[in-house]
Amino acid sequence: MSTDMSTAVSDTQRGDATEAQIAVHWKEEEYFQPSPKFIGQANLTDPSVMERFSEKNFPECYREYADMLSWDEYWKTTLDTSDPPFWKWFVGGKLNVSYNCVDRHLAKYKNKAALIFVGEPESQAPVAITYQELFVRVNEMAALLRDFAGVQAGDRVTIHMPMIPELPISMLACARLGVIHSVVFGGFSGEACGTRIADSGSKVLITADGYYRNGQLVDHLAVTLGPAIDTAKADGHEVDKVLIWRRDPASSASSVTPVEGRDYIVNDLLKGFRGKRVDPVSMDAEAPLFLMYTSGTTGKPKGCQHRTGGYLAYVAGTSKYIQDIHPEDVYWCMADIGWITGHSYIVYGPLALAATSVIYEGVPNYPDAGRPWRIAEQLGVNIFHTSPTAIRMLRKTGPDEPKKYNYHFKHMTTVGEPIEPTVWRWYYEVVGKREAVIVDTWWQTENGGFLCSTKPAIDAMKPGSAGPGVPGIYPVIYDEMGKEVTAASGSAGNICIRNPWPGIMQTIWGDHARFARQYYERYCTNSASKDWHDWPYFASDGAVLASDGYFRILGRIDDVINVAGHRLGTKELESACLTVNEVAEAAVVPVMDEIKGRLPEIYVSLKPGFQPSQEIVAKVVSAIEHHIGKIARPKHVYIVSDMPKTRSGKLMRRVLSSISNRKDTGDITTLANPGVVMEIREQVQGKNPGKAD
Repeated sequence: MSTDMSTAVSDTQRGDATEAQIAVHWKEEEYFQPSPKFIGQANLTDPSVMERFSEKNFPECYREYADMLSWDEYWKTTLDTSDPPFWKWFVGGKLNVSYNCVDRHLAKYKNKAALIFVGEPESQAPVAITYQELFVRVNEMAALLRDFAGVQAGDRVTIHMPMIPELPISMLACARLGVIHSVVFGGFSGEACGTRIADSGSKVLITADGYYRNGQLVDHLAVTLGPAIDTAKADGHEVDKVLIWRRDPASSASSVTPVEGRDYIVNDLLKGFRGKRVDPVSMDAEAPLFLMYTSGTTGKPKGCQHRTGGYLAYVAGTSKYIQDIHPEDVYWCMADIGWITGHSYIVYGPLALAATSVIYEGVPNYPDAGRPWRIAEQLGVNIFHTSPTAIRMLRKTGPDEPKKYNYHFKHMTTVGEPIEPTVWRWYYEVVGKREAVIVDTWWQTENGGFLCSTKPAIDAMKPGSAGPGVPGIYPVIYDEMGKEVTAASGSAGNICIRNPWPGIMQTIWGDHARFARQYYERYCTNSASKDWHDWPYFASDGAVLASDGYFRILGRIDDVINVAGHRLGTKELESACLTVNEVAEAAVVPVMDEIKGRLPEIYVSLKPGFQPSQEIVAKVVSAIEHHIGKIARPKHVYIVSDMPKTRSGKLMRRVLSSISNRKDTGDITTLANPGVVMEIREQVQGKNPGKAD
């Protein structure tokens, strides 16, 4: 796991400059233009779109997105701002998400593939699921959930599954009933799942027996089910039913014996619901559709609650205009459905537009770095969507692989974190073969869909920059004092969105005060106002604005580490470290990594009577994997004699971050123990004892 850290930190990141200062001093990049061929077929080619979505036409401009959907009852009020910052969109409207993503396409597209599942083993042929087949399977699962599991509109169901087609089928079945789903990333530990079960109050857990990862069949139940149920119970919550999908209906991938009266094999139960049809429940536009838990700075994951009508309208509109998805396209987003990208741009956005969406089970470089390009060639993929981390990894392990395969992308997306210009160029020139446009999108779990991006047939591409606000989004950068940072000022600041939009989360599940405090308190100019202009959304990301109106995103400004597009809270990581008996204190800081962008680096000090050892290091790594998941595996674990602290006892993570990232620690004379800084610096940058292998 461990490498020499100097290989992960470039020269520009050394010294005493802050990340924001470094980014501001990056040279401006050249522009790349979309091809005439792409423009000729694009959904959005009219430059007047920005006029249509300008502030003078807000919020009615969003009718354009909402009218892409089928409504049971049309809305009466486009935006209700009477209870800020709890905005309400398309008030009075009613619709069903499952109907919009499946039923309404049957008349024209019932025999077209809705989903194509690609298992990790190449010996297993891809499986296409037509819109008609999806309709049947969603209905049967909805009937099972309603009549066997006993759930109804407003109930919550937690889904902890890998990337198999039964995951979106389960989501759409929940949506058909108006049941709120909470999907937990399949790579998260059982304990992390259990915490989310308890917080959401889910009585039903939908899971799977196993999946393939790096060539191995993983027994998902064995490592997750027991801890999930036990953790939820410890938090005061009992799970009534566990519904287990088999990856292969003919055989079990798990050694776990189902608990009688609680655990049920879905594949067996469905035999009793064959041919069942469930009328889609007409849901209020403001009814919650799903919860998506994301890491926060308090140590407790927060459940981002997303609405039905506004969310679906926003992901449909951005899928059509920013990703240029047509019903005829074969679209592959390589993200995981357990994250917001997968919800918005594997399931709901593409299916609302009657596209064909590819679901890949495994890792992109198994069995080799040519795998994505073989899949693209075999399936005729023409829209490709992935993260900078995946792009870096594929560039490192197979820089010439794309040239070996006869595929042609018209459009490529990058999402989840900033992408370096050199990596962007490889993506454009080698992966895209200089044919595909690239949209470098910026958004977050809380946002529902894209906030900043170029419009692919209208705007020029600029490596390393996300672009302007998408139609209907009015970004602004504020400094710490609330003063606007102007374009080409040479200064970075905090990017905010001046206006509400339909995709924004409704609230934090069960914690309205935290929602208002975290996202709106900082720059709200009048807490008594019902005018949305007084309530800019604070994104907790740093950014700089160029003279051309393009935003360059610099990364998180709070205590959240963005690992390969996955947000990990430092408090959660530190709490996991402290479950190790020998550990007295723990501090987690982000460190640069050439593949994943950022990784956690952990410092621990021990209780009296314990000596540093590789055994303790292994325990810390194991605790992280158990409580959070392997995605949080640290780059290094350092056992130090003491932590740098102020005289009041505050642990100075800033100093540790500077050491890890080879930066100047600044003035340390005010610390209670300045001598320990040199000791830690020598340990980290010298012999590196106590690092995790």
